[in-house]
Amino acid sequence: MTTTSSTSSTAGRRSPRVPIVVTIIVLAALVIAFFIFASLYTDYAWFAQLGFQQVLTTRWIAGAVMFFAGFLGMAVPVYLSILFAFRFRPVYAKLGSQLDRYQQVIEPLRRVVMIGIPVVLGIFAGLATAPRWSMVLQYFNRTPFGKKDPQFGLDIGFYVFELPFWRSVVAYSSAVVLIAGLAALAACYLYGAMRFGGREVRISRAARVQLAITAAVYIALQAVSLWLDQYAALTKNNSLITGAQYTEVNATIPGREIMAGIAAIVALLFIVTAVIGRWRISIVGTGLLLVSAIVIGGIYPWIVQRLQVAPSERSFESAYIQRNIDATRDAYDVSGVKESNYDATTSPSTGALAQDAQTTANIRLIDPKIVSDTFSQLQQSRQYYKFPSELDVDRYQIKGQTEDTVIAVRDIDLAGLSAKANTQYNRTFVYTHGYGVAAAYGNQRASDGKPVFLESGIPSSGALGDYQQRVYFGETSPGYSIVGAPEGSKNVELDYPSGSDDDNGGNATTTYKGDGGPTIGNFFNRLVYAAKFQSEQILLSNAVNKDSQILYDRNPITRVQKVAPYLTLDSDAYPAIVDHRLQWIVDGYSTSDAYPYSQSQSLADSINGTESSTFRTDQVNYIRNSVKATVDAYTGKVTLYTWDTKDPVLKTWQKVFPTSLKPVSAMSADLLDHVRYPTDLFKVQRSILGTYHVTNANSFYSGDDAWTTPTEPTSGSNDADTTAANTTTTTTALGTQTSAARANLQDPYYLTMKVPGQGTAYSLYTTYIPQQTGSNARNVLTGYLAVDSDAGGSGKGKRASGYGKLTLLTIPKTDNIPGPLQVQNLFNSDTTVSQELNILKRGNSTVKQGNLLTLPVGGGFLYVQPVYVQSTSSGSYPLLQKVLVAFGDKIAFEDTLDEALNQLFGGDSGAAAGDQGAAGGSDTGTDNGSDNGTSDSDSDSDSGSSSGSGSTGGSSSSSDDPAVQKALADASAALQDRQQAYADNDLVAAAEADQRLQEAVQAAVEAEESSSSGN
Repeated sequence: MTTTSSTSSTAGRRSPRVPIVVTIIVLAALVIAFFIFASLYTDYAWFAQLGFQQVLTTRWIAGAVMFFAGFLGMAVPVYLSILFAFRFRPVYAKLGSQLDRYQQVIEPLRRVVMIGIPVVLGIFAGLATAPRWSMVLQYFNRTPFGKKDPQFGLDIGFYVFELPFWRSVVAYSSAVVLIAGLAALAACYLYGAMRFGGREVRISRAARVQLAITAAVYIALQAVSLWLDQYAALTKNNSLITGAQYTEVNATIPGREIMAGIAAIVALLFIVTAVIGRWRISIVGTGLLLVSAIVIGGIYPWIVQRLQVAPSERSFESAYIQRNIDATRDAYDVSGVKESNYDATTSPSTGALAQDAQTTANIRLIDPKIVSDTFSQLQQSRQYYKFPSELDVDRYQIKGQTEDTVIAVRDIDLAGLSAKANTQYNRTFVYTHGYGVAAAYGNQRASDGKPVFLESGIPSSGALGDYQQRVYFGETSPGYSIVGAPEGSKNVELDYPSGSDDDNGGNATTTYKGDGGPTIGNFFNRLVYAAKFQSEQILLSNAVNKDSQILYDRNPITRVQKVAPYLTLDSDAYPAIVDHRLQWIVDGYSTSDAYPYSQSQSLADSINGTESSTFRTDQVNYIRNSVKATVDAYTGKVTLYTWDTKDPVLKTWQKVFPTSLKPVSAMSADLLDHVRYPTDLFKVQRSILGTYHVTNANSFYSGDDAWTTPTEPTSGSNDADTTAANTTTTTTALGTQTSAARANLQDPYYLTMKVPGQGTAYSLYTTYIPQQTGSNARNVLTGYLAVDSDAGGSGKGKRASGYGKLTLLTIPKTDNIPGPLQVQNLFNSDTTVSQELNILKRGNSTVKQGNLLTLPVGGGFLYVQPVYVQSTSSGSYPLLQKVLVAFGDKIAFEDTLDEALNQLFGGDSGAAAGDQGAAGGSDTGTDNGSDNGTSDSDSDSDSGSSSGSGSTGGSSSSSDDPAVQKALADASAALQDRQQAYADNDLVAAAEADQRLQEAVQAAVEAEESSSSGN
C-alpha cells in the first residue's frame, strides 16, 4: 500500500514538467519559424520595392522544385528498395543468433526506420540539388550559339547548357541507385534473404532479382556517364591546352565509347542473372569491364602519349593547338583584335608631337590612386564624410570640350563619428547619407600643385550642373537607415554642414522624399525588421512613423547582384552625373566554364594578376560584357540594360527573367556618354592575349613570343600607400565573392588619346613585356593593347560604332623600346632627378611617384609620370610638384608637363599640354566653394584650407628661412643652366652648372641644419 502511494506521488510530482518541456519546444519552434518568416518576408518586400519580385519568386519556386525533386528522387527509391526487401523476405529463414538479436532490436522501430532513413537521405539530397536551380533553368531555356565544335560537330550550346545538366542527372541518379542498392543489401541480410556459410552465399530468388536489377540500372548509368565523358574531354584542362589533344581524340574518346558499349552489355548480363539465377556470367562481365577500364582507359592512352606523341609532340598536337587558339580567341571576344606592327623610334625630335596635339593636351597628371588624401583634405568637409581610397576616372563635356576628370563621391562614413555622436539613434536616423561629388580636371594642376576642381564644395557647385546630390546608396553607406516622415514633420536627417548658426548646430537637415526602401510604417513591418536586424529601436523608437522607410543593401554592386544573380559583376562601380542624377554604373558579365577548346582560367587570378596554388572554383573560359546596370544614388533604383544582344547566355536568362532587362535603345544619350569599356573584362582579355596574340600553332607551342603584363613600376616606392588596394573582392555569378591578394601588375589606364591607325577616343590601354623568368628577364616593350572605351556620341540608344574595338600594336623584335620598369629605373638612377628629389624630400616631406603612363605618340612611346610631394605632418596631403617624361633613353624633369615635353623634344614638342602655364599661374578654381561649413568644431579637416597641409604643411619650418630659400633658388637655376648646356652640347658649361648645383644643395642642407638648431 505504501509502495503504490509512493509511486503515484512520484508520478504526480513529475508530470508537470512534461507540459513545460513541450511548451518550451513549441515556443522555440515558433520563434525559429518567425525568424525564417521574417527573412523571407523582408526579402520579398525588398525585391518588390525595386520591381524585381519576379526574380525572387522565380528563384524561390525553382529552388523549391529542385529541393522536392531531389528529396523525392532519393527518398522514394530508397524507401521502395527497403520495402521490397522486407515484403519479399523469406518467412521461414533460419537466422543466426546475432541476426535474431538485431531483429529484436530493430523490429519495434521498423516503421520509423523504413520511413526515417529515406526521409533523412531525401532531405540531404534536396539540400544538395536546390542550389542547382540555375543549371536546370538554363537547360530548359537554352539558346543555341550557332557555332559548332571541331570534334563532334555539335552546337556550342550543347556543352554550355545541355552537357552539364545531363552529367548532373546521371551523377545524381547513380548516387540514388547506389544508396538504394546498399539499403536493399542491408535489409536482405537482416531478414535472411542473404546468408553466408563458409564460401557459400545463398540469396533468395526475390533478393536476387532485386539486387541484379539494381546493379543493372547502376551499370547502365555508368555506360551513359562514359558516353557523356567523351564530350567533356573538350573542356578538360590539360598540361598544354584546354580541350582534347591527340591522345584524347585518338585513344581516350574511342576508348570511352568502347567502355560504354561494354558497360551496356554488362548491364544486360545482370538482367539475365535476374531471370535465370546465375551470377557467374554477370560477375565475369563486371570483371571484363574493370579490366577494359584499366587497359583501354589507362594503359593504351599512356602508351600512345609516351611512345607516339611525346617524341614528336609539336607535329601531333599542332591541329589541336590551333583548335584551342581559335576557340579561345572567340570565347574571350578577342578574335576581332586589329593587330599592326609599330616600328617605334627612340629619338625625340623637335615638333614630334605636332600630330598628337589632342593626345598631348589630354595626358592625365592627376593620379586617382594618390590624390584621395588631397580630395579628403580639400573637399571632405567633415569627419563623417569619406572619399574612396582610389578615385574614378570619367569624362565630361565642359564648355563644349570633352575633358578627362577624376571624380569621387562624398559618401557617409559612420566610423568617423566622435564617441559622443556615435549613438544608435544617430547612426540610424540622423547620419543617413553622403552629399555630392568632387571632381577635378585630369590634365591640369594649380600653381601650388593642387588639383583644379571643376566641381567642388558642399553643396557641390561647378561645371557639372544641377543634380540630386544626396547619396543614400553608396559604397560606404550604413548597413541600414530609417528615413522619411509625413509632410510638415521636423527634419532629423543631417543633410550637409551649412555653417549657419541655428538650432541644428550649423547643419542643414532634410527628410528623405524618395522611394528607396520598404515601408515600416505599421507595427507588423516594424516587428519583422526588428527581427531581421535584431534591433529593438526599429520597434520602439518614436522616430519611426507611418511614412518611414528602411534602406538597406545599399552598396551598388550588392543591389545589382541581388536582382541579377546570373551575372558576374565588375569589381568597381563608378559614379557619373547622368540626366541630373548621380548614378552608379556597374558592368555585368555572362560567363561559362564549358566552352569547348577554350582556355580555362581563374577569373579572380586573371583580374588580380595572381597565380593560385590551390584549386579555384571560379574557372571560366567564356565571358561577355552582356549587361550595363545603373543604381540611382538617391532612390536606389536598379536598371539593367541589355548590352551584348548576341550573347546566347544572356538570351537564355532573358527567357527565365523576361521583365528584368531593358534594351540598349532605352539608354539615354547622357548615360551612353559615361559608359566605358570595363576594366575587369580588359584585364581578362589582356591576360589571354599575352599568349593568344600568337595565332600560329607551331609558334604557340614553342612559346618564343609569349608576353606578360609588367609589374607596377612604383611599387617599390609607394608600397605603404598601395598595400590596402592590393586586395580585391570579385563578386561572381549567384552572389559568390572571391577575395585575392593582387600581384603588383601595372593596372590599365583610361586616357583620351589617338592610337596609331585609329581616331582620337577615350581609351583603355595596357603594355606587354616578354614572358620570362630569372635574372636575365628583359623589361622591354613587346606590345601595346588599347580598346576604344567611348560608347557615346551617337544619341539616345545608339552605341558608338567604334566602341569595344581592340587594337594591338606589336613592337618588332629588333626594336629595343624600354618597358615601364626600365623607364622607372632610368628616372630613379638619373643624378639630376635624384638630386632634385632629395631637395623635395627635405623639410620632413615624402615623394610619391604617380602612375607611369605610356602613350604611342611622336612615332614612339612617351612615358609620363607625375611626382607628388607630401609633408609627414598631420593633416598633410600630396601635391603635384614635378613631372617626369621619357622618350627612348632621354628624360626630362620639370615643374609642368608642358615644360618637360618642350625640354625633351629639343625646346619645342610641337603640342601644348593641359598644364601649360601652371607653374607661374594662379590657383584657378582650386578652392571653389570648398570652405563651406568649416566652422563646425567637429570637423577634422578644413575643406579647402591649405593650413597644415601639402608639402609645406606643419609648423613654421626651415623652408621659410631666407638662406634656405636662396640656396634652393640657386640650385634650381643651376639645374636649368645644366640642362640647357646639355641641350647646347656645351660640356664645359654643363660641368660648371653641375658644380654650382652641388654647392647650392650643400648650402641648402647647411642652412636647414642651422635653422633647425636655432629653433
